[in-house]
Amino acid sequence: MVTPEDLKALPDSPGVYLMKDAAGKIIYVGKAVSLKNRVRSYFQSSRRHSLRIRSMVEQIDHFEYITTNSEVEALILECNLIKEEHPKYNIRLRDDKQYPWVKVTVNESYPRIFITRRIKRDGSKYYGPYTDVRALRDTFKLLRRIFPLRSCRHDLDKERVERPCLNYHIKRCLAPCSGQVSPESYRRLVDEVCMFLEGRQAELYEKLKREMEMAAAELRYEQAALLRDRLKDIEKILEKQKVVATGYEDLDVLGLAQDQKGAVVQVFQVRDGKLVGREYFPMTGGDETPREEILEAFLTQYYDNAGFIPKEILIPFDLENRESLSEWLRSQRGFKVNLRTPRKGEKAELMRMAQENAEILLKQERSREEQNRERAAAILEQLRQDLNLEKLPLRIEGFDISNIQGQEAVASMVVFENGVPKGSEYRRFKIRTVEGPNDFAMLQEAIGRRFRKGLEERENVATENGKFARFPDLLLIDGGKGQLSAVAEVLRELGLNQLELVSLAEQEEEVFRPGFDQPLKLSRRSESLKLLQRVRDEAHRFAITYHKTLREKRTKASALDSVKGIGSKKKQLLLRHFGSVKRIMEATVEDLMKVEGINRKLAEEIKDRLEELS
Repeated sequence: MVTPEDLKALPDSPGVYLMKDAAGKIIYVGKAVSLKNRVRSYFQSSRRHSLRIRSMVEQIDHFEYITTNSEVEALILECNLIKEEHPKYNIRLRDDKQYPWVKVTVNESYPRIFITRRIKRDGSKYYGPYTDVRALRDTFKLLRRIFPLRSCRHDLDKERVERPCLNYHIKRCLAPCSGQVSPESYRRLVDEVCMFLEGRQAELYEKLKREMEMAAAELRYEQAALLRDRLKDIEKILEKQKVVATGYEDLDVLGLAQDQKGAVVQVFQVRDGKLVGREYFPMTGGDETPREEILEAFLTQYYDNAGFIPKEILIPFDLENRESLSEWLRSQRGFKVNLRTPRKGEKAELMRMAQENAEILLKQERSREEQNRERAAAILEQLRQDLNLEKLPLRIEGFDISNIQGQEAVASMVVFENGVPKGSEYRRFKIRTVEGPNDFAMLQEAIGRRFRKGLEERENVATENGKFARFPDLLLIDGGKGQLSAVAEVLRELGLNQLELVSLAEQEEEVFRPGFDQPLKLSRRSESLKLLQRVRDEAHRFAITYHKTLREKRTKASALDSVKGIGSKKKQLLLRHFGSVKRIMEATVEDLMKVEGINRKLAEEIKDRLEELS
């Protein structure tokens, strides 16, 4: 527990603090100009904290802190830690990992462009995030048509292909793989793609128009025709864009709407005075969270990996940390970025529009949620009737096993509440006692460990609300009658016969229940069957993902051993410095050289070997 001595030892300097629970898990990350004043404030009984903060303080077992040289450094560190750790009580973009980005691999000699949901610190440019996936895919198809960049995965810094593929012959690629285009010409095309993604379509249009006129004057008619076709496609986009600022400026306009359940941030993207894009982002945190905290969290998370940051960002209200945020944005962009709250004129009108849109979107979000709740309730009632359950299966737990010939065997536990996944309560188990491929025994081990732990937590007052203490209304096993019988045996041994248990066999989608010889066959169109399938498939996905992670860790760890010059000592130094093999893979050669005993040659060998396995 946090003691008065811990609080007295806090330094009066800027930094980041990490609140941890009894299990050592980080539940909150914050920054402060004065660590002493900020951290102490959480433990002063006279303070009137919000419900969220009171709940967090009750779970704090101890804290750690990292001092920094400035408030801006603290802001950068806080942003990185929140993205890495996903603390429970920090305000975050909801499902931020699921948003797609457009990635341009500008660090390669012949860059590629593709859609990704994973951001790596690998020198590439990322544009997004995008909330409308369908619109993004339409835009991406247009980009592929206008700009013939390669889509292959060849490492053209190390290899060459003798003959170009079909894309070259249908004019969808310039075939850098076989030397059909110079690096300089190809890079110009990449720069044009970046201009397009940054919303500078009008500037790009004028550039291509000049190039087309020059090509025609020099009698390069084929090149002029290609440029003419690109101009026509860009013209169609420009026609749809509305002029909203007569100063021909680049700026983002942020609107924020908040209610008791959370918040929505609306982003208007204005480039060259035209509204070129609109995105909105749901945020965690309800009306008990100060709006300033929500907006600041959005700014740092949204612009942390942005491929383009405009010179001006309009915000609906002023922020206490505005100067440090502006300085951080400057470090991200490379040039000065102004954070402003306009009071009159065109920009104030834009701000009003963004605010109104945010309010409308928040209402639409809540309306969709209500419709989804009503639909989920109807499906759960249908499932209750189909399976003859005593009560609604509000909480469903699904289990599955994944292994290859018994190697790296794991079990997954997924949780659906009110018909939707609850990822925060997913659990995974390494199989410890079973040797060889025996799915029945593996299921018995995983189920036994889950419910034994749950029974222990229920008996202990201190852990009666623990992560396993709540039991499901329905337990779903992936498999047939054999798997069902194996799990039923474990539940009987634990005295949990009353738990509702079913298994779902994949081939015929038959539902097996204890005490019934014949399976239940639900209609393939049945919503209740579709729910069971979603739980089963999610358990399967989660198990396979964990199994692959363990396999890759073992393979990549052994890859370090295969590098000449890497012994157990250097391997430990690398892991201690970076924390994981994944971070070693993401590190640059220069980063690797910071580890004691790693010179450039060895760093390059490590990088090459791990990239072969990625």
